[in-house]
Amino acid sequence: MPKLRNVTPKYRHHRASGQAVVTLDGRDFYLGRWKSTASKAVYERLIGEWLANGRRLSQTCGTEGLTVVELLAAYRRHARAYYRKNGKLTSTVASLDYAIRPLRQFYGRELVRDFGPLALQALQGHLSRGYVDAKGKPVAGLARRTVNDRIAAIKRVFRWGVSQELVPPSVIHALDAVPGLKIGRSEARETAPVLPVEDDVVEATLPHLPTVVADMVRLQRLTGCRPGEVCSLRPCDVDRSGDVWTYRPASHKTEHHGRDRVIFIGPRAQEILTPYLLRPATSHCFSPRESEKQRKVAMRAARTSKVPPSQVDRSKPKPMRVPSGRYGKDTYRRAIARACDKAGVPHWSPNRLRHTAATSIRRQFGLEAAQVALGHSTADVTQIYAERDRELGLRVALEVG
Repeated sequence: MPKLRNVTPKYRHHRASGQAVVTLDGRDFYLGRWKSTASKAVYERLIGEWLANGRRLSQTCGTEGLTVVELLAAYRRHARAYYRKNGKLTSTVASLDYAIRPLRQFYGRELVRDFGPLALQALQGHLSRGYVDAKGKPVAGLARRTVNDRIAAIKRVFRWGVSQELVPPSVIHALDAVPGLKIGRSEARETAPVLPVEDDVVEATLPHLPTVVADMVRLQRLTGCRPGEVCSLRPCDVDRSGDVWTYRPASHKTEHHGRDRVIFIGPRAQEILTPYLLRPATSHCFSPRESEKQRKVAMRAARTSKVPPSQVDRSKPKPMRVPSGRYGKDTYRRAIARACDKAGVPHWSPNRLRHTAATSIRRQFGLEAAQVALGHSTADVTQIYAERDRELGLRVALEVG
């Protein structure tokens, strides 16, 4: 039989945080700055206790001595397994990484039980005013709503720690006493509200968009669907049995809440969509590959000089970039931004089309109709999207006095 080796865990460098680390019984202990005297002293103490306890962690190395950076590492492992959709990490994981970065920098070596409301308020101040990160680079202050979102994410980490018996319940009770930043009562800047985009601005942009993207814009304006929903549209997701078609996205924003999402497609939207349904049922209707092919055909048709033999096929045998088979939210947004520059109009995002549709539907059919069309569970959310009709208010004031 092979002999078991009594190997002492090594003092290692954790490059991501710049700290020293040692792993005992499968658990990482962060010791402080790499190669510092203090970190080496902590290493010697932990190894001594581990050896004296028969190569096992002692009770003093339990959750009572858990540091913030250890809690963050444990929660991040949980988040990468939990926040997944269709086998891929969701954007929540990236948002979490941004949120915990200053917490790890300023309080990573603190004990979890010692992290309290004043520390959380100090983090609010750093996020609002800006700070210098661990690499010496300045980080600009964030908008108030972004600060509140990141502080909420930090509270979520500690709340999860309580559920795993890693954090004393008293810690999260104390942190919950810290309120979010209020409008006009903090140093954090305010962002302009997202307003509907005017139809004349959209019409000025459309001629400068590729045909495929222009049809995506028209369809989204008529249906009020989300940018991600128009990008993921496939023929197999559309029920064409009635006068009004229904589109049920295979994946949508609120599916993890057990909610169904139905998008109604009327006659005008059907006219736009029909040519894109003549393809395999599981293929995406709107494709950058198809859009690029159309662009090249149009360029060739517009050419006035004779095409020399060397120019008949200029495609590369192994191109570095190949157009995708479907549009993503970012590529869709960038295509609109480029068209706005060409049209000489202010930039607008595709999500603003949703606000425009909501305002139009609410004006004609009321708040409840806008709520159904946009797929909101409560009318309060629809209020954000359906901006109040200014012309209606002016007319009321003129008549009422």
